[in-house]
Amino acid sequence: MKQIHYDVAGGPEVLRLVEAPRPQPGPGEALIEVHYAGVNRPDVVQRSGNYPPPPGSSPVLGLEVAGTIAALGAGVEGWRIGDAVAALTPGGGYAEYCVAPVGQLLPVPDGLGLAEAAGLPENWFTVWHNLMDLGRLKAGERLLVHGGSGGIGLAAIQLGKLVGAEVFATAGSAEKIEVCRAFGADWGIDYRQEDFVARIREITAKTGVDVILDMVGGPYLQKNLSLLRQDGRLVLIAFLQGSRVEFDFMNVMMRRLTITGSTMRPRTLAEKTAIRDALLQQVWPAVAAGKVRTRIHQIFPLSEAVEAHRLMESSRHMGKILLQVR
Repeated sequence: MKQIHYDVAGGPEVLRLVEAPRPQPGPGEALIEVHYAGVNRPDVVQRSGNYPPPPGSSPVLGLEVAGTIAALGAGVEGWRIGDAVAALTPGGGYAEYCVAPVGQLLPVPDGLGLAEAAGLPENWFTVWHNLMDLGRLKAGERLLVHGGSGGIGLAAIQLGKLVGAEVFATAGSAEKIEVCRAFGADWGIDYRQEDFVARIREITAKTGVDVILDMVGGPYLQKNLSLLRQDGRLVLIAFLQGSRVEFDFMNVMMRRLTITGSTMRPRTLAEKTAIRDALLQQVWPAVAAGKVRTRIHQIFPLSEAVEAHRLMESSRHMGKILLQVR
């Protein structure tokens, strides 16, 4: 089969298309004939040498795919060869075939294309766990999503609206704000043109928000804490502007704030399966009904993974970047 490989960590130019042996599914696993693979920021961080795969995981990039089941390992029940699936993978997605535990498979609803399906798993596993399990988001609360026009951001906006929250989103241009609004954001704030802290205080009559999903870190930390209401929760999922900062903990103590965060890849199969089950029950009916969507920004052939990574690093995209394998 063909797959994307790199010998040494570095910039996008280290990626190249090579021939490699087709993997085989072990017990409890499925071999997926990949049609599309999602490109995500963790792929870029891994390629640059700063996010090594967990022990036992494939060193090949790619954390989500959509395609059809080509083979099943021992002990697998409830799935058949030929089933159309989307999967959160332990790596290996940038390839013609990829192995994933069946506990991380999701059926592709009738009428949903495989390209759209490929853009769901990584975003929705991440957003569900961070907003629902860690952030404890509830109906009637206010949610602030930073980076609202990216894949994670658009999933978070949609989940907020599914739950019944009022959703604020920040993004870096008027065009990106319009995309956030099209996916359900009640309020969009162009952080290049406005002070998002001042704007949210104005909108909320200085009462703030309940949950913040942040991938910026650095200079946003103190600003985020200043916006949280009593018992508010700040959920960190990335640090695009750094993970080290000095700040005053007094707000945390006085308003009983929670600061939390997570990474998805090192979590156990049992934990990921529990998230998959929650998505099947709570989100997948909305996907099937067309209430949850994937916004595809651009699709590249597998052979152009270098250009896909350059686009991801530029942050010009709005929605998902995909690799077309078939």
